Amino acid sequence: MIDKTAIEEAHKRIKPYIHHTPVMTSKGIDEIAGCSIFFKCENFQNVGAFKARGAMNAALQLSDDQRKKGLATHSSGNHAQAIARAAKILGVKSYIVMPTTTAQIKKKGVAGYGGEIFECEPTLAAREQTLAEVIKKTGASEIHPFNNYDVITGQATAAKELFEDTLALDFVIAPVGGGGLLSGTALAAKYFSPSTQVIAGEPVGSDDAYRAMKSGKIEQAQSQTIADGLLTSLGDKTFPIIRDNVKEVITVTDEEIIAAMRLIWERMKIIVEPSSAVPFAAVLKDKLKFAGKKVGIIFSGGNVDLGKIGKLFS
Repeated sequence: MIDKTAIEEAHKRIKPYIHHTPVMTSKGIDEIAGCSIFFKCENFQNVGAFKARGAMNAALQLSDDQRKKGLATHSSGNHAQAIARAAKILGVKSYIVMPTTTAQIKKKGVAGYGGEIFECEPTLAAREQTLAEVIKKTGASEIHPFNNYDVITGQATAAKELFEDTLALDFVIAPVGGGGLLSGTALAAKYFSPSTQVIAGEPVGSDDAYRAMKSGKIEQAQSQTIADGLLTSLGDKTFPIIRDNVKEVITVTDEEIIAAMRLIWERMKIIVEPSSAVPFAAVLKDKLKFAGKKVGIIFSGGNVDLGKIGKLFS
């Protein structure tokens, strides 16, 4: 189990390689939402997403011999960039399996950090099979996007900073895909702000976490949402943490995600990707629950394909 000391040590370990991202507020958004919202802006993180935290922590935990053979992963984007960046910092190679449907901005990011990209069909089976072939050929160490305790521990540092910078939050909300950020956030709340309730935001079109919380077992994700960073099912490491420490999963439609993203762009003048807007969309959907409360929201990332997103607002 990941304990408080593990999160504190991970934070010290990765501090030289990450940004302590700001917590931002907006009076206009607070008036619309009916509560006080504190946005932890991981869209300003290295590689433009919280993934830099977990990837760096996991890479630094490998032995010298493991590192020399390189780092490998499969990812639709942000984790891919984070692993490529970690490898570049450590002076080793990275091998990244990416679906053919991945946004060009994320592929360019991986290439910019020197990562070698292996494209595959956009299915989990294809990603895992291609990655297995790459690892067999290179001997590289796999760092899973979320189902890895060192990754989860690194992701927990985002909420740890939020709790240190913003006292007495009633709620903290994170988006959920594979569950790395959410499980890390839940553990950070448990150890650093136990009075804070943890809630997840999830797209209706990929609501496996919502269904898993109801059924008590891991459910398969669908792929019908613009929040492309949240298309993965929970893992056997993330699900138990979420099941035991997350109060509720609120699902939102793509239309609600777009409306929330537009408010963020217009009122706060910052760019977030669709996945980042999901928790804010959850607050807007269930205003009574959050009325008058102090709510922390983690903006998970800001890597968007402006050519595609622009069409959503037309």
